[in-house]
Amino acid sequence: MARTAPRSDGASWTDPACPVARTLDLVGERWSLLIVRDAMDGARAFTEFQHRTGIARNILTDRLNRLVERGILDRQTAPTGRRQNYVLTEAGRDLFAIVVAVRQWGERHAFAPGETHSVLVDDSGLPLSELRPTDASGRPVDVDTTSVLRDR
Repeated sequence: MARTAPRSDGASWTDPACPVARTLDLVGERWSLLIVRDAMDGARAFTEFQHRTGIARNILTDRLNRLVERGILDRQTAPTGRRQNYVLTEAGRDLFAIVVAVRQWGERHAFAPGETHSVLVDDSGLPLSELRPTDASGRPVDVDTTSVLRDR
């Protein structure tokens, strides 16, 4: 069995050599990714996150604390000085492509044909193009044309 490296919170990684597993260990829990989604959409205050997600206060407190500890969000004192705001760190902003990919997968597979849903648009009001991975030369790749190199 693989030896697991300790995390900063004392737990072990699910699969220490796999970037997908590590990412899911950090942000893969449903509420965490929805909080990140809402931060990308402008939510900053505890009450905004609670209103947008419907999450219980105790769970929201826990998830916000974890996202701050893991370097995804940063706490800043609100201009009034009476509460904390949460803003995405650079690592949090780097999750944008993941959120877009999950959104686009959901648009294709989680709704019945013709069922209404929200759409992510660019500054001109047009929906984003479908994300597609490419190789170093810009050619499209998929599950049949890629492989994982272990222990790199």
